[in-house]
Amino acid sequence: MKNKNTKNDNQTPEIRKSFKKIAIIQANWHAGIVHQASQSFIRELGTYGYDEDMVDIHDVPGSLEIPLMAKKLSQTGQYDLIMAAGLIVDGGIYRHDFVAKTVLDGMMQVQLETGVPILSVVLTPHHFQETDAHITFFSEHFVIKGQEAAKACHMTLKTMHNLGGLRLAS
Repeated sequence: MKNKNTKNDNQTPEIRKSFKKIAIIQANWHAGIVHQASQSFIRELGTYGYDEDMVDIHDVPGSLEIPLMAKKLSQTGQYDLIMAAGLIVDGGIYRHDFVAKTVLDGMMQVQLETGVPILSVVLTPHHFQETDAHITFFSEHFVIKGQEAAKACHMTLKTMHNLGGLRLAS
């Protein structure tokens, strides 16, 4: 079944003008890798006609701090969507799968409570070592994930707008 509101074009300036801002929350643990997602997200949004000045970047120390920052930003009413990026690796001290679940559960809770969509580029690889090969691989992978998040952002904002002009932020 085809959605009657769907267009095949990438540019939807009449919809874009109704938006407030988009927030990026980026964890600074493995910043050289994680920030690749933020940069590619912004670049890719440009292909859909969004201006860079619509995007604010907020840094947090690590991924565990993402849900609280997302809640605080959502509560401001300034943002229609948040994209969060982080890399959670097995550091040998704690269970990285537990941390990843906690972060994702927190982000889901925030978006359900506030009505502000939160896109996740918080990744938890099975194996990560600080070798040149892994750093290169994951840096490139975060570029791809940032591009995918930009597409999801555009689609989400367009869909929410087509619901009849409902405000996303409270």
